Amino acid sequence: MGRPSHHLSARKAAEHIVRTLTGAGHIAYFAGGCVRDELLGLTPTDYDVATDASPDRIAALFPRTAEVGASFGVMLVRIDSEVIEVATFRSDGEYTDRRRPNTVTFSDPLQDAHRRDYTVNALFLDPILADHPSPPIEHAPGAAIVPVAAHGRVIDFVGGIADLERRVLRAVGDPDQRLAEDHLRALRAARLAAKLGLTIDPPTAAAITRHASDLQGVSRERIGEEVRRIAEHPSRAQGAALIHSLGLERPVFLQSGAQGPRSWRTLSNLPAEVGFATALAAWALDLGVVGLAPLPLVQQFRNTLTLSNDVRDQFAFILATLPTLEREWDSLPVARQKRLAASAWFWEATSVLRAKDPSTAARVEARVGELAQTHGGLKPDPYVSGDDLTAMGLTPGPRFKVILDGVYDAQLEGRVQNRDAALELARGMRV
Repeated sequence: MGRPSHHLSARKAAEHIVRTLTGAGHIAYFAGGCVRDELLGLTPTDYDVATDASPDRIAALFPRTAEVGASFGVMLVRIDSEVIEVATFRSDGEYTDRRRPNTVTFSDPLQDAHRRDYTVNALFLDPILADHPSPPIEHAPGAAIVPVAAHGRVIDFVGGIADLERRVLRAVGDPDQRLAEDHLRALRAARLAAKLGLTIDPPTAAAITRHASDLQGVSRERIGEEVRRIAEHPSRAQGAALIHSLGLERPVFLQSGAQGPRSWRTLSNLPAEVGFATALAAWALDLGVVGLAPLPLVQQFRNTLTLSNDVRDQFAFILATLPTLEREWDSLPVARQKRLAASAWFWEATSVLRAKDPSTAARVEARVGELAQTHGGLKPDPYVSGDDLTAMGLTPGPRFKVILDGVYDAQLEGRVQNRDAALELARGMRV
């Protein structure tokens, strides 16, 4: 089975850019995560190109470009339907805001590799297999040029190939310096190591722990985005475990979880593909921070992770619904069971319940299956509407909801099974 067509078209677009740049006398390579992923046999989500061509030169060579950070040497190039990020090789100045360098200097592949975060992200790949002279910079001390079948030539200035072979995530150069430049790199290490199944190099891990508290100075939006990417990936339990072991929990969530060993059982038992809110609820359970009053916790997570309104609402529903499913479900009236089962995020809640308590979840799901076979199913169209009440001479107001809810509950429970019976019940409830 071949790779997805999007992968093929994105790679071809990036290769076209490399060919165009090298044909114009420039050095150009695939760079960063796409190289790492190809070497690991994974499908890259996107492709980046690094080159010695300046942003102005890139704009001159390609008719459809956009500036996203020209001062940092970053351009977007559109080839057919694909958009590829093309960046000029650079070295970075001081990072006083702990996010971006104050200044950049356009440079060469060697310096560009050494300003990157982790060695596995600092590899370059020349995808063009045709014979052409190797640029002199490739022969700098410490550089390795490795032909890789079906990929091209990998140019490695930092030992990234050896680290990939050893399945190790290691900072480029001095780990304390790399982490001081951008404090988010600590959290990114946990995400990458979990996602790629890598072990964090001990000196790098020690530096991350030393710099853990620095994460509190990073924007909550950037932290929330990294947490989302960890939570949505099937390796989420490994990511949570690394965040815990590296001392990142408090700066990430602005609180520590329960004391003692962690099993990450709920996160581990979730289906591979779940949404952010579902994974976050399971994560909160494994942290041991979920109490009987979930709303303050929801608000705290909303603030610390900058959750969207939709994720916040789903997260709140799951946390509020779980105790009901665990302790009250069997005693709920039929109407309440049906209303709950028909709720927008009920199955997200039962996914978390299944991960936490499979036997209880099985009982809930079996009951929902029974309810679905009853008259009208879980969510039938109401027999009576507000217009019907108005036609009876009622004035819209709070009483409307009481009557409509009461009649619909009777419909859900099978006490009325047609419109005439429902209207008769509504008339009797007018007084």
